[in-house]
Amino acid sequence: MLAVAILLAPLSVSAEDAIEKAGVGVGTTVGNVVLLPMKAVSVFVGLTVGAVSFLFSGGNVELTKQIWNDVTEGPYVITPEVARTGIGERPELKKKD
Repeated sequence: MLAVAILLAPLSVSAEDAIEKAGVGVGTTVGNVVLLPMKAVSVFVGLTVGAVSFLFSGGNVELTKQIWNDVTEGPYVITPEVARTGIGERPELKKKD
């Protein structure tokens, strides 16, 4: 798979671009290996807590909906855009014309 990606990459790609893309790919993959199980546990616990809050709050639907909305919001997967948003803008990584 990696060999196909390398062969299909444009020839004008510089070494920095290739290293950056590889780093982003490795970082997002490792991040998702950690994030996905944690997100699944978080959603399961949040849905359970929301249901219990409904029972103990005397049927407060708004509270339950708020808890469920909070725990089911994304992102579910780390993409390069999500990673860049998380670290902020890095002027040293901007493309030079």
